[in-house]
Amino acid sequence: MNILDENIIASQRQRLRSWRIPVRQIGVDIARKGLQDEEILPFLHHLNRPTFFTRDRGFYRREVCHQEYSLVCLEVAPEEVAIFVRRVLRHPRLNTQAKRLGTVVRASHRGLGVWRLHAQEEEVMLWGAPGG
Repeated sequence: MNILDENIIASQRQRLRSWRIPVRQIGVDIARKGLQDEEILPFLHHLNRPTFFTRDRGFYRREVCHQEYSLVCLEVAPEEVAIFVRRVLRHPRLNTQAKRLGTVVRASHRGLGVWRLHAQEEEVMLWGAPGG
């Protein structure tokens, strides 16, 4: 299940759906509007292995890795969100739910930063690089 934070603009949610990427957005399709950051992680625990996409950089922390969900922090402009959600979902190292679970990902124009559950170091992958 792909969950969009409330901070993702409607045009990006609509674009993802037009590409047949299933998404649900907080405050629109799921949960209540105004859900606070500290309520997000407990909320994710009640869902079936979600991938949560946000533009809130505060979520990119190693300590929020959990085996039952993944978090993706998008460090891109509001109107670029859909493109980067699709890029993350198609990335060879993250293209299945099983590959994403237990990760916290930072996606930007440069590439990806990935914290994995129990990892001691951040993985860095450049777009288009072998294995990345």
